[in-house]
Amino acid sequence: MPSRGHPPHHFSTSLKPDRWPARRLYEELYCARGETENRIKECQLDLFADRTSAASMRANQFRLWFYLLLGALRRIGLAHTRLATSTCGTIRLKKIGAQVRVSVRRIKIAMAFAYPYAHEFTLAHARIRAAAH
Repeated sequence: MPSRGHPPHHFSTSLKPDRWPARRLYEELYCARGETENRIKECQLDLFADRTSAASMRANQFRLWFYLLLGALRRIGLAHTRLATSTCGTIRLKKIGAQVRVSVRRIKIAMAFAYPYAHEFTLAHARIRAAAH
């Protein structure tokens, strides 16, 4: 059953064919499972989530929250940009050169115009602010 340019896959299932036709079973269930496994591997490799051996539960939890925040940044903020399909590790390594100014009422972040991903991260900031409201 070729799909999306992939070679045929063969697998066994106890699911009934009248409820899960072959193409739908492959594209909606089987591929989704593979994508979930890819996200778990990404978390382990890119963000070192396999090393949740800190002395406190809070430190381990923070590492996993960081993964969730990066995932939201990719899904919401970077959608339809050249970083939309990037792994968390790639996004993490796109160092943002910026000047941070803190005042009593706000925090201002100024990115250099020469930064190659300034547009993407400016757009991501606007999208995340809009999603928060």
